[in-house]
Amino acid sequence: MAHLVRVEHVMGMAVSLDLSDDLPLPELERLADGVFDWLRVVDTIFSTYKPESEISRLGRGDLRRSDCSPVVGEVLDRCAELWRETNGYFDVNAGGTLDPSGYVKGWAVQRACDRLLADGSANHCLNAGGDLFVRGAPSGRERWRIGIRHPWEALSVAWVLEITDRAVATSGTYERGPHVLNPFTGKPATALRSVTVVGPDLGTADAYATAALAMGLPGIDWLATLEGHESAVVTEDGQALRSDALPVATDAR
Repeated sequence: MAHLVRVEHVMGMAVSLDLSDDLPLPELERLADGVFDWLRVVDTIFSTYKPESEISRLGRGDLRRSDCSPVVGEVLDRCAELWRETNGYFDVNAGGTLDPSGYVKGWAVQRACDRLLADGSANHCLNAGGDLFVRGAPSGRERWRIGIRHPWEALSVAWVLEITDRAVATSGTYERGPHVLNPFTGKPATALRSVTVVGPDLGTADAYATAALAMGLPGIDWLATLEGHESAVVTEDGQALRSDALPVATDAR
Protein backbone atom coordinates (compact mmCIF):
# COMPACT_ATOMS: atom_id res chain seq x y z
CA MET A 1 0.00 0.00 0.00
CA ALA A 2 1.05 3.55 -0.63
CA HIS A 3 1.03 5.93 2.31
CA LEU A 4 0.52 9.66 2.60
CA VAL A 5 0.37 11.70 5.80
CA ARG A 6 -0.44 15.40 5.71
CA VAL A 7 -0.91 17.82 8.62
CA GLU A 8 -2.32 21.32 8.18
CA HIS A 9 -3.59 24.01 10.53
CA VAL A 10 -7.24 24.63 9.68
CA MET A 11 -10.39 25.41 11.66
CA GLY A 12 -8.15 26.72 14.44
CA MET A 13 -6.42 23.37 15.08
CA ALA A 14 -3.94 20.87 13.72
CA VAL A 15 -5.70 18.43 11.38
CA SER A 16 -3.89 15.26 10.30
CA LEU A 17 -4.84 13.01 7.40
CA ASP A 18 -3.40 9.52 6.96
CA LEU A 19 -4.16 7.87 3.62
CA SER A 20 -3.15 4.19 3.40
CA ASP A 21 -4.45 3.16 0.00
CA ASP A 22 -2.88 1.35 -2.91
CA LEU A 23 -3.13 4.38 -5.15
CA PRO A 24 -0.54 6.42 -7.06
CA LEU A 25 0.98 9.24 -5.03
CA PRO A 26 -0.50 11.99 -7.27
CA GLU A 27 -3.96 10.53 -6.64
CA LEU A 28 -3.37 10.49 -2.87
CA GLU A 29 -2.22 14.11 -3.08
CA ARG A 30 -5.40 15.01 -4.97
CA LEU A 31 -7.54 13.31 -2.33
CA ALA A 32 -5.70 15.15 0.45
CA ASP A 33 -6.14 18.48 -1.36
CA GLY A 34 -9.88 17.84 -1.52
CA VAL A 35 -10.10 17.14 2.21
CA PHE A 36 -8.32 20.31 3.28
CA ASP A 37 -10.08 22.46 0.70
CA TRP A 38 -13.40 21.26 2.16
CA LEU A 39 -12.33 21.97 5.74
CA ARG A 40 -11.32 25.51 4.76
CA VAL A 41 -14.75 26.05 3.20
CA VAL A 42 -16.38 24.82 6.42
CA ASP A 43 -14.24 27.21 8.44
CA THR A 44 -15.25 30.13 6.22
CA ILE A 45 -18.94 29.35 6.72
CA PHE A 46 -19.05 28.23 10.36
CA SER A 47 -16.21 29.90 12.26
CA THR A 48 -17.56 31.81 15.25
CA TYR A 49 -14.22 33.67 15.39
CA LYS A 50 -14.75 35.26 11.98
CA PRO A 51 -17.26 38.14 12.15
CA GLU A 52 -18.13 37.75 8.45
CA SER A 53 -18.75 34.00 8.49
CA GLU A 54 -22.30 32.99 7.69
CA ILE A 55 -22.87 31.55 11.18
CA SER A 56 -21.65 34.79 12.84
CA ARG A 57 -23.85 36.94 10.62
CA LEU A 58 -26.81 34.62 11.19
CA GLY A 59 -26.29 34.79 14.94
CA ARG A 60 -26.23 38.59 14.87
CA GLY A 61 -29.35 38.72 12.73
CA ASP A 62 -27.47 40.20 9.76
CA LEU A 63 -28.32 37.20 7.58
CA ARG A 64 -31.48 35.17 7.19
CA ARG A 65 -31.28 31.40 7.34
CA SER A 66 -32.87 31.19 3.90
CA ASP A 67 -29.96 33.20 2.51
CA CYS A 68 -27.30 30.93 4.02
CA SER A 69 -25.51 28.09 2.27
CA PRO A 70 -27.58 24.86 2.26
CA VAL A 71 -25.11 23.21 4.67
CA VAL A 72 -26.01 25.75 7.35
CA GLY A 73 -29.61 24.56 7.35
CA GLU A 74 -28.43 20.94 7.34
CA VAL A 75 -26.23 21.52 10.38
CA LEU A 76 -28.82 23.50 12.34
CA ASP A 77 -31.55 20.92 11.64
CA ARG A 78 -29.30 18.15 12.98
CA CYS A 79 -28.39 20.27 16.01
CA ALA A 80 -32.11 20.65 16.76
CA GLU A 81 -32.47 16.86 16.64
CA LEU A 82 -29.46 16.48 18.93
CA TRP A 83 -30.99 18.94 21.39
CA ARG A 84 -33.97 16.57 21.67
CA GLU A 85 -31.81 13.43 21.80
CA THR A 86 -29.73 14.86 24.66
CA ASN A 87 -32.69 16.21 26.65
CA GLY A 88 -31.57 19.76 25.97
CA TYR A 89 -27.95 19.36 27.11
CA PHE A 90 -26.54 19.84 23.62
CA ASP A 91 -27.66 23.40 23.05
CA VAL A 92 -26.14 25.60 20.33
CA ASN A 93 -27.41 28.67 22.19
CA ALA A 94 -26.11 27.69 25.65
CA GLY A 95 -23.54 30.47 25.65
CA GLY A 96 -26.02 33.16 24.64
CA THR A 97 -24.97 33.26 20.97
CA LEU A 98 -25.44 30.82 18.12
CA ASP A 99 -22.53 28.36 18.21
CA PRO A 100 -22.90 24.90 16.60
CA SER A 101 -19.14 24.21 16.90
CA GLY A 102 -19.79 21.17 19.11
CA TYR A 103 -21.28 19.46 16.07
CA VAL A 104 -19.65 21.18 13.10
CA LYS A 105 -16.12 19.83 13.54
CA GLY A 106 -17.25 16.22 13.73
CA TRP A 107 -19.76 16.70 10.92
CA ALA A 108 -17.11 18.23 8.66
CA VAL A 109 -14.62 15.42 9.29
CA GLN A 110 -17.30 12.77 8.74
CA ARG A 111 -18.35 14.43 5.48
CA ALA A 112 -14.72 14.53 4.34
CA CYS A 113 -14.25 10.83 5.08
CA ASP A 114 -17.46 9.93 3.27
CA ARG A 115 -16.18 11.85 0.26
CA LEU A 116 -12.85 10.02 0.47
CA LEU A 117 -14.67 6.69 0.31
CA ALA A 118 -16.70 7.82 -2.68
CA ASP A 119 -13.46 8.92 -4.38
CA GLY A 120 -11.75 5.57 -3.89
CA SER A 121 -10.01 5.74 -0.50
CA ALA A 122 -11.01 2.79 1.69
CA ASN A 123 -8.23 3.13 4.27
CA HIS A 124 -7.82 6.46 6.01
CA CYS A 125 -7.75 8.31 9.32
CA LEU A 126 -8.74 11.97 9.62
CA ASN A 127 -8.01 13.53 13.00
CA ALA A 128 -9.13 17.07 13.87
CA GLY A 129 -7.84 18.09 17.28
CA GLY A 130 -8.41 14.63 18.78
CA ASP A 131 -11.81 13.98 17.17
CA LEU A 132 -11.39 11.49 14.37
CA PHE A 133 -12.89 9.00 11.98
CA VAL A 134 -11.09 5.92 10.70
CA ARG A 135 -11.97 3.64 7.83
CA GLY A 136 -10.36 0.37 6.77
CA ALA A 137 -6.90 -0.14 8.25
CA PRO A 138 -3.29 1.00 7.89
CA SER A 139 -0.86 -1.20 5.99
CA GLY A 140 -0.06 -4.45 7.80
CA ARG A 141 -2.86 -4.20 10.36
CA GLU A 142 -6.53 -5.14 10.58
CA ARG A 143 -7.56 -2.03 12.52
CA TRP A 144 -6.34 1.42 13.46
CA ARG A 145 -4.87 1.90 16.94
CA ILE A 146 -6.01 5.14 18.56
CA GLY A 147 -4.71 6.54 21.83
CA ILE A 148 -7.08 8.52 24.06
CA ARG A 149 -5.14 11.24 25.82
CA HIS A 150 -4.71 11.06 29.56
CA PRO A 151 -6.55 14.12 30.96
CA TRP A 152 -3.77 15.05 33.37
CA GLU A 153 -0.64 13.73 31.68
CA ALA A 154 -0.42 15.20 28.18
CA LEU A 155 2.18 12.71 26.94
CA SER A 156 0.33 9.63 28.23
CA VAL A 157 -2.80 7.80 27.12
CA ALA A 158 -5.73 6.66 29.24
CA TRP A 159 -6.87 4.01 26.76
CA VAL A 160 -5.70 2.56 23.44
CA LEU A 161 -8.50 1.59 21.07
CA GLU A 162 -8.45 -0.74 18.08
CA ILE A 163 -11.15 0.27 15.63
CA THR A 164 -12.21 0.36 12.02
CA ASP A 165 -15.05 2.29 10.36
CA ARG A 166 -15.68 4.16 13.58
CA ALA A 167 -15.67 7.69 14.97
CA VAL A 168 -13.98 8.73 18.21
CA ALA A 169 -14.86 12.05 19.85
CA THR A 170 -13.52 13.41 23.12
CA SER A 171 -14.75 16.43 25.07
CA GLY A 172 -12.91 17.58 28.16
CA THR A 173 -11.74 20.39 30.40
CA TYR A 174 -8.02 19.58 30.40
CA GLU A 175 -7.01 21.93 27.55
CA ARG A 176 -9.47 24.84 27.50
CA GLY A 177 -10.65 24.63 31.11
CA PRO A 178 -14.36 24.32 31.97
CA HIS A 179 -15.69 25.78 28.70
CA VAL A 180 -18.79 23.60 28.24
CA LEU A 181 -21.85 25.12 29.92
CA ASN A 182 -24.74 23.33 31.56
CA PRO A 183 -27.53 25.02 29.58
CA PHE A 184 -29.98 24.73 32.49
CA THR A 185 -27.77 26.50 35.04
CA GLY A 186 -25.60 28.60 32.72
CA LYS A 187 -22.56 27.47 34.70
CA PRO A 188 -19.49 25.62 33.38
CA ALA A 189 -19.59 21.84 33.79
CA THR A 190 -16.76 20.67 36.05
CA ALA A 191 -17.61 17.19 37.39
CA LEU A 192 -16.16 15.27 34.43
CA ARG A 193 -12.60 15.75 33.24
CA SER A 194 -12.89 13.83 29.96
CA VAL A 195 -15.65 12.09 27.98
CA THR A 196 -14.94 9.91 24.94
CA VAL A 197 -17.66 8.50 22.70
CA VAL A 198 -17.13 5.87 19.98
CA GLY A 199 -19.82 5.44 17.33
CA PRO A 200 -20.62 5.28 13.62
CA ASP A 201 -20.86 9.05 12.97
CA LEU A 202 -18.40 11.66 14.23
CA GLY A 203 -20.77 14.64 14.32
CA THR A 204 -23.17 12.70 16.53
CA ALA A 205 -20.40 11.28 18.73
CA ASP A 206 -18.97 14.78 19.17
CA ALA A 207 -22.34 16.18 20.25
CA TYR A 208 -22.99 13.26 22.61
CA ALA A 209 -19.58 13.74 24.28
CA THR A 210 -20.28 17.46 24.72
CA ALA A 211 -23.74 16.77 26.14
CA ALA A 212 -22.47 14.20 28.63
CA LEU A 213 -19.78 16.62 29.80
CA ALA A 214 -22.48 19.28 30.29
CA MET A 215 -24.60 16.84 32.32
CA GLY A 216 -21.81 16.11 34.78
CA LEU A 217 -22.01 12.87 36.79
CA PRO A 218 -25.54 12.00 35.49
CA GLY A 219 -23.94 11.95 32.04
CA ILE A 220 -22.23 8.66 32.90
CA ASP A 221 -25.55 6.82 33.21
CA TRP A 222 -26.95 8.64 30.17
CA LEU A 223 -24.05 7.46 28.01
CA ALA A 224 -24.91 3.87 28.94
CA THR A 225 -28.33 4.27 27.29
CA LEU A 226 -26.94 5.16 23.85
CA GLU A 227 -27.42 2.26 21.45
CA GLY A 228 -24.58 1.65 19.03
CA HIS A 229 -22.13 3.79 21.01
CA GLU A 230 -19.41 3.00 23.53
CA SER A 231 -17.86 5.45 25.96
CA ALA A 232 -15.08 6.19 28.42
CA VAL A 233 -15.13 8.81 31.17
CA VAL A 234 -12.61 10.25 33.60
CA THR A 235 -14.15 12.21 36.47
CA GLU A 236 -12.61 15.31 38.01
CA ASP A 237 -11.80 13.29 41.14
CA GLY A 238 -9.83 10.74 39.09
CA GLN A 239 -12.21 7.84 38.52
CA ALA A 240 -11.80 6.11 35.15
CA LEU A 241 -14.92 4.36 33.82
CA ARG A 242 -15.66 2.70 30.49
CA SER A 243 -18.42 0.70 28.85
CA ASP A 244 -17.87 -3.05 28.67
CA ALA A 245 -17.73 -3.14 24.88
CA LEU A 246 -15.30 -0.24 24.45
CA PRO A 247 -12.90 -1.54 21.75
CA VAL A 248 -9.76 -1.45 23.87
CA ALA A 249 -6.66 -3.00 22.26
CA THR A 250 -6.16 -6.54 23.55
CA ASP A 251 -2.61 -5.85 24.65
CA ALA A 252 -3.66 -2.64 26.43
CA ARG A 253 -6.53 -3.83 28.63
